[in-house]
Amino acid sequence: MNKLKFLFHIPHLSSIYAGRTIMNGYRNAILNRGYEFKYMTADTKDQKILINNYNPDIIFLSLNRYNLKFLNFDIVKLAKANGSKIMVSIPFWNSPISKSRINEAPGLSNDNFLLDIIRKEKIGDIYYNICEQGDARMEGFEKVTGYKHYTIPLAADDTIIYPEYDDKFKADISFIGTYLPEKRPFFNERIFPLKNKYNLKLYGQDWTFTDRMLGWVQRGGQYFNLPYLKSFRKPKLQLEDERKIYNSSLVSINVHEEYQRKFGGDCNERTFKIPLSGGFEITDNVACIRKYFIEGEEIVIAHNKDDWFDKISYYIENPEKRIKIIEAGRQRVLKDHTYKNRINTFISLYKEIL
Repeated sequence: MNKLKFLFHIPHLSSIYAGRTIMNGYRNAILNRGYEFKYMTADTKDQKILINNYNPDIIFLSLNRYNLKFLNFDIVKLAKANGSKIMVSIPFWNSPISKSRINEAPGLSNDNFLLDIIRKEKIGDIYYNICEQGDARMEGFEKVTGYKHYTIPLAADDTIIYPEYDDKFKADISFIGTYLPEKRPFFNERIFPLKNKYNLKLYGQDWTFTDRMLGWVQRGGQYFNLPYLKSFRKPKLQLEDERKIYNSSLVSINVHEEYQRKFGGDCNERTFKIPLSGGFEITDNVACIRKYFIEGEEIVIAHNKDDWFDKISYYIENPEKRIKIIEAGRQRVLKDHTYKNRINTFISLYKEIL
């Protein structure tokens, strides 16, 4: 097989949220494998020229109205007719995510416009998302559309994440993430009280009212593709800072949204990034994590509020108990859960459908 060419469609490269690390993870994995990679964004002057000149083997799209706003759909159909294989990231079929989250796609089952793209336009060769098989949020997709739903979990980028201690980030407990409205009850109950006993450090976006308002302004700038507003807000951390924070903390906590704990079929990037950094992870209780790690040997899962505080206290007071778990978790991620693993899955699917 010739050197594969990948093309990722993403409206803006200036996102400061999770999409930034996910896209970089895929890009770095592809380039590390020796393949070719290009982005196609809202700033691509002529998508037809890009696709015709580049002639990608694999095109990655996200099926939601926001992304499609910045995509020349006819050009993608032409690329498919010319041999490109289209990998389509889909929303949940039945979405539990609040409609106020304008940066999140609503449930696919309720969007006839997107369903027509799948059923009538037949744009995709592979339809995937991070949700595990059997999860109620995807129930109905295959029956209604006639297409299989593939599970491709998130992962960690081993080209930039590895153990590196930095005294600047030394802490008892650290958390990196966005202060989402749906997570605030959990933070109030299980994280902010930790400040009373431990050196707790919180990093990420939207932790202050001003930061949240600036985030809304930037998202508006990206939606309307306004040159200054779409990129004026910069990430608070460099990508390489994450590994230092996790490696320099006694405990790195991981928190999911309530719907993730309820349905149990998907987890976040932190689940994989903390162990790969050589950090010690204590996570909330999401069922699919037990599919990816051996509980108690490769990761520590807190089952309820009391268990959360008990396990944090135990492993801070008994640091020697963390050593085997840290290394076992890191080896598990290196073996099964890097973006190189995910790209290998896509390449296998690509070969199957050729």
